[in-house]
Parts: sequence; C-alpha cells; structure tokens
Amino acid sequence: MASRTPHVDETTRQLKEDLQHLSQTIEELVSATADDSRSNVKELRDRAEKRLKETRQRLESRGERLYGEARDSISHQVDSCDRYVHENPWTSIGIGAVLGMIIGMLIGRR
Repeated sequence: MASRTPHVDETTRQLKEDLQHLSQTIEELVSATADDSRSNVKELRDRAEKRLKETRQRLESRGERLYGEARDSISHQVDSCDRYVHENPWTSIGIGAVLGMIIGMLIGRR
C-alpha cells in the first residue's frame, strides 16, 4: 500500500495543476468579456475550450486508470482472503466468532 502513495500523490498533483490551468483560463475569459474587443474574447474562448477538452480527456484517462488499479487491488485482496480462509478454516471461524461477539456487545450497549 505504501508503494502506491507516490503514484496517488503524483496523480493528485497533476489533477490540481489541470484544474488550476482551467480556472486561470476561465478567469481570463471572464475578464476579457468585460472588454468589447471581439477578437480578444474569441481567442480566449478558443483557448478555454481547448484547455477544457484537454483537461476532460486527462481526467477521463486517469479515472479509467485508477478504476483499473483499484479493481485489480481489490481482486488480489479478495483472492488472498479466500486463500487464507481455505488454508486456515478454524482460525477463520474463531476470528468470525470474536468479531460477531464484539459487534453484538457494541450493539447491545445502545
């Protein structure tokens, strides 16, 4: 799990940068609309649309990649848990019984 932290931090940093670039472009577009210069507004609008498309594409690709990584990780964890239960059935029963007792005690205190 610790090996994923730098990757998550890098993805978070890239996401922040993308959103910052997008917000700067939108701010420029809003300030340019105060002017009556039609060519300036068109240029900024085109730039804003371009950055919006780029940001959307990057976010979609990152979302798909993160979803795939999470799916693979969960699948691996489920397989490991299944293997452990099959290799240690009595230990698993004991753990389940203890957890059930603790949950029952917590619910009973209400």
